[in-house]
Amino acid sequence: METLDEIIAQLTKALGSDDDIFKAFYRALKDNVSFPADGFVIGVPVSVIKIDYDGNVKRGLTAVCRREDDSLYTIALTQVVFPMTLAGIEHVAAYRKWLGLESFTSNDNIPIKNRQYHKAVDGDLDLSRPVELAVLSVKERTARCRLPESGRIITLRAGDLWDVVPGEIVTLQPHKQWKYGGHPYLSGEIQSTRLDVKSLELMPLGLSDIGTWDPMEYFQEEIDEPPEEWEKSVIDRGACPMFEMEQIIPGENVNEPFDDPILKAVELKESGHRADARASLMELCQADLRCLDAHAHLGGLVFDHRPAQAIRHYETGLRISELSLDDKFSGVMPWSCMGNRPFLRCMHGYGLCLWRLDRFKEAELIFKRMLLLNPVDNQGVRFLIDKVNAGTDWNDFDDV
Repeated sequence: METLDEIIAQLTKALGSDDDIFKAFYRALKDNVSFPADGFVIGVPVSVIKIDYDGNVKRGLTAVCRREDDSLYTIALTQVVFPMTLAGIEHVAAYRKWLGLESFTSNDNIPIKNRQYHKAVDGDLDLSRPVELAVLSVKERTARCRLPESGRIITLRAGDLWDVVPGEIVTLQPHKQWKYGGHPYLSGEIQSTRLDVKSLELMPLGLSDIGTWDPMEYFQEEIDEPPEEWEKSVIDRGACPMFEMEQIIPGENVNEPFDDPILKAVELKESGHRADARASLMELCQADLRCLDAHAHLGGLVFDHRPAQAIRHYETGLRISELSLDDKFSGVMPWSCMGNRPFLRCMHGYGLCLWRLDRFKEAELIFKRMLLLNPVDNQGVRFLIDKVNAGTDWNDFDDV
């Protein structure tokens, strides 16, 4: 896929005036984006019927939008937020970047309770055959789901939903589709579930380069002592680039540090309101599946009594975070950077669950990887590797 800078360079090459460049972007969007397309204007769902350019360089490209009441209006294209699953979204992002705006926009500044979604309509699903749905949140008897192709939302009623995890794909034999209170519902029988984060088409979390981590600086005080095996692998690797992962907390008010949805969920859990804590974390997943801390704390809610369920929450968060790391990634992601903590929490919980489920070799590999990612080892996994390698039963080790 072309980068945004490459798209901009290709469209603006040898063009002198802004008018010519607007025309070039107009043609590119018509060729690469299929309309009508779902979008949002100030958080309100709209259908973008078409884009246009009337020669007004101060206004630029415009979008003709249809509201849910079928009324039409025209607005600057830059005022429309498109879902990341939109085919051709990179051309919209390139247009915004050329204008000096943020390339990709979202509805993150809209409170979770006030968010609206595009709803599934008749014809979106073929009820004569199995359908696949991406699970966003789960209640006792229903699950809010997204249609993978259109990104539209529907509520699923089915048995065995309690064990389904946000971020998983369910294959469903549909029975009936209907509307109640203006919202679409679907009933059916779940045939299977799977974790396939690539099919969710999520925007990978950003990585910020924050310098270099030198193991000799950290281990200098202990240099006279023979290094442990895990320390050798860290020292031998030498200096590494350091990164901090983007942290997503939907509905967070940056001006109110104590108004943190994650902290509120933790407080609910600790005060005995576990069902409310679960519901709050599910809302965060529904708003954005990339909220890694929501997956980590959902795993924590069931860790003590249902490790086979907890591991699915942890792994979902882990695999979503790995969308940002390619196979050749060799950097360091220290715990001291707040943005890395949700990722490391998911990995830690995943490793512990592997151990509890007697998947010792997998747990050992996870813990060794954690030491390379966070050599300072704030989570203490260096004390677990020998136990896991020896096949020590989880119930015989009480220090975790």
